[in-house]
Amino acid sequence: MAPAQGRWAPALWRSCNGLMAAFFALAAVVQVVYTIPAVLTLLVGLNPLVTGNFIWKSVSAIHTFFCTVWAVGLAYYLLLHTQQNILHEEEGRNPAGGRIQLAIATVIALFPFISWTYIYINKEMRSSWPTHCKTVI
Repeated sequence: MAPAQGRWAPALWRSCNGLMAAFFALAAVVQVVYTIPAVLTLLVGLNPLVTGNFIWKSVSAIHTFFCTVWAVGLAYYLLLHTQQNILHEEEGRNPAGGRIQLAIATVIALFPFISWTYIYINKEMRSSWPTHCKTVI
């Protein structure tokens, strides 16, 4: 018999995956690229053991590869077609707006690293970690 607090965990896992599959499906209406993540997320929600399947691993790896190639190509295109500085393209017309957007983007990008550093340095928080978390980096 499962512990009382662990009975709802599989349902929560499946509902979260179902919600993410729904979001990816809505995004797939606009861009077909999100169809593959929607299907993969739905499959993981229905059967978490599907991630060990060769076909699932292959589709996931191929999709990740194509997304990486597309991102590198897009970055190359943007660097090739910038006039001077990338901030002078669109945001440069509104100096205050561009700086605010840059500050927000910087905070969003650095937040995970800052929060991880804070949690890792804080000994009181680390003392309550489970043993599998204490062996990580």
